[in-house]
Amino acid sequence: MTPVTRTADEEALPQATGQAPHAHAAPSQVTGILLLIASTVVFSVCDIITKHLAATLPASEIAWIRYATFSCLVVPVVLLVGGKGLLRAKRPGLQVLRSLGMIGSTIFFTMGLRYLPVAESTAIYFISPILIMALSILFLGESVGWRRWVAALVGLTGVLVVIRPGTEAFQATALFPLLGATSWAAGAVVTRKMSGSDHPLTTLAYSAVVGCLILSVTIPFTWVTPSLSEIGFALLMGLFFAIGQWFVVLAYRHGNASVIAPFSYVQLLWAGALGYWVFGAVPDGWTIVGACIIAASGLYTAYRERVRMQQKKAGA
Repeated sequence: MTPVTRTADEEALPQATGQAPHAHAAPSQVTGILLLIASTVVFSVCDIITKHLAATLPASEIAWIRYATFSCLVVPVVLLVGGKGLLRAKRPGLQVLRSLGMIGSTIFFTMGLRYLPVAESTAIYFISPILIMALSILFLGESVGWRRWVAALVGLTGVLVVIRPGTEAFQATALFPLLGATSWAAGAVVTRKMSGSDHPLTTLAYSAVVGCLILSVTIPFTWVTPSLSEIGFALLMGLFFAIGQWFVVLAYRHGNASVIAPFSYVQLLWAGALGYWVFGAVPDGWTIVGACIIAASGLYTAYRERVRMQQKKAGA
């Protein structure tokens, strides 16, 4: 899933093809937008499969299969594009730390999908851009104006509307996607910290391989032998995950991040539609209202980020 985006490496993606953004004199914003929307469809399908598997398989095992499949697809591409040199990170410690954030994101979100509808989990997870902003202040020393602080408070209000703490509708399991969003935000902040030190494909490779290796340690303790159909679904999930990642890479190649990133919120629609189609889960009114509040907050935050970048360029 890509909440501006889920486990996708958008902080590193704009140059993932090895070309600088200015190498494209007239980037096709429409192409970038369509590719990002396509990625939201693919990630939503991946989430649907994940929820199906989470009913019988441990979250760590599902995550391991996803990362193992991702590794098998990404590493050959990296070797083909840049050889073994792209597998050597200049800041391996930060790469591993970032990967840990991504692993936590995957596991917590998967645990949430076991108990919650896809639409509700996705809506809660989309608070991650706000969390990235907050963590960037703490760990990167970034300054944030009052407008973005208000947007952050509005976004948090949207999460409270969805999970409704203190009411009979509250489920403690709603904290899982919130923890997943926090883990992803931590990984994104580390990505910003090491920005420019490694090639984006190196970061993608580290995400896949480190995730696979770390999760492999947990497998002997949590392994549940899957059926043939579950193996098939799991491999399909890993394939969709890799395809979604690549769509995001291509999207950020063709369009400016500040323009196309807000379209990731289209995933909220797919999550609701596919959740209803496959599981018969109809999002309640509170979830829809909360999702709209979260999306509005995220869109405004993205807008203010774009304004800030334009002002910084104008003053340069």
